[in-house]
Amino acid sequence: MTEVRFYHLRRTPLEQALPGLLERCLERGWRALVVAGSEERVEALDQHLWTYRPDSFLPHGTVAGGAAAEQPVLLSTTDDAPNGATVLFLCDGAASSRIGAFDLCCDVFDGNDDSAVAAARARWKAYRADGHDVTYWQQGERGWEKKA
Repeated sequence: MTEVRFYHLRRTPLEQALPGLLERCLERGWRALVVAGSEERVEALDQHLWTYRPDSFLPHGTVAGGAAAEQPVLLSTTDDAPNGATVLFLCDGAASSRIGAFDLCCDVFDGNDDSAVAAARARWKAYRADGHDVTYWQQGERGWEKKA
């Protein structure tokens, strides 16, 4: 079964947390697919990943940008992974019926939004019921802390 990690954003928004998570994937040689809630969000994340830190480069692209199969990190609104991603990031409450096609799924949600928290709890229950290995990570003072 797929390992599903819930990342509870409490201290920073997605734009600040996502680059570090993606960097860890690339350090391990993994390819990632980031599914966002809208085309506008994909475009905003695309722009942000080019400029989030002046001393860093995070290779990525979007489905609309072309050469999707070549991208180590692909941003999209769908869970199709033409880049051969083994890690799926679900943002903005995005869902996937293809969790089992990935080795790891990272469900990143805004802990300051009550409806996002309630939806994440429902997804947690569904993933556990489907037999996935589910863990919960929360932003703490020293970074991500595994809570469950």
